[in-house]
Amino acid sequence: MSQLVGVNLTNVRTSTEGPEWPVGTVHKVATTGKRYKYLKFDNGAGNVASVAGNAAYYYGASGAADADTYSEVTMDLTDAVAPAGVFVAVIADGGYGWIQTGGYCTMATAFTAGADGNAMTHVGAGADGTLDVSAAVTDPIAAIAIDHSAQLVYLVCPE
Repeated sequence: MSQLVGVNLTNVRTSTEGPEWPVGTVHKVATTGKRYKYLKFDNGAGNVASVAGNAAYYYGASGAADADTYSEVTMDLTDAVAPAGVFVAVIADGGYGWIQTGGYCTMATAFTAGADGNAMTHVGAGADGTLDVSAAVTDPIAAIAIDHSAQLVYLVCPE
């Protein structure tokens, strides 16, 4: 993991253009401590388009992990394997772009439950692209709610 030169976090590429960076590249910004990962996007079975500021999940058809689980993301809960981060920009189906995986982040969609300090997960989330309060110690944690009412979280997603 390193701080790369020439990264434009909002730059996205289509499937026709191909990736700008190697898929799986991790970029850490030393001055903010924020971490990003470059991945491919899949709309999933529900054909759910990405939304900047919403949760990204590692993609596996019907939620089943496979060899490529950590190289593709979706916003479709049906195909979610684990929390991946938050979309930095809108990525087209089959396209490539950056998601934020670590550090402070303000999410676009208001939480439906919880309070400051709660661990947040995709398990039990009521809508695609959202997080919910973790109810079990076995839930994979995506973030900790810092200011729940303002959707400010500290991301702790796996790479």
